[in-house]
Amino acid sequence: MWLDSMPQERSSTIRIIVGEDTYWAELNDTPTARAILEALPIEASGNRWGDEIYFPIAIHRPAEPDARAEFDPGELGYWPPGNAFCIFFGPTPASTGPQPMMASPGIPIGRILDAVEPLKSSAHGVAVRIEFIDS
Repeated sequence: MWLDSMPQERSSTIRIIVGEDTYWAELNDTPTARAILEALPIEASGNRWGDEIYFPIAIHRPAEPDARAEFDPGELGYWPPGNAFCIFFGPTPASTGPQPMMASPGIPIGRILDAVEPLKSSAHGVAVRIEFIDS
C-alpha cells in the first residue's frame, strides 16, 4: 500500500539509431533529460572514447545534484563541460575497472533497454540519430 503513495518517476521512450543498429531507451524525468527530449530529434556524428559514444548537442545544462563520474553499461549521460550526450557500454580511458567513467561528473539521463554489446563494433564518426517515441 505505501508504494502507491510514493511519487513515481516517469520516463520517456526514445529510439537511438547508431549506424545500422536500433536501440530502445528511456529518458529519466529530470530537468536535463526533459530538455533533451524537447530537442529531439537529434542527429550527430558519434565520437568514441573507449566504450563510450559521445557527441555535442545543442543543450546547455549545469550540473545537477545527482551528477557523478561512474556509470553503468547501458546508461545514458549528459556531460556539462562538453554539452555532450553520452552512451556508455563499457570501460572508458578514465575507468579503473569495468564500469564506464566520465572524465568529470555528468548527469545520468536514462538507460538503453537493449543489449549494448553490439555498440562495441561502432566506429569513430558513426551516424547517430535520437528520436522520441510516442507511447
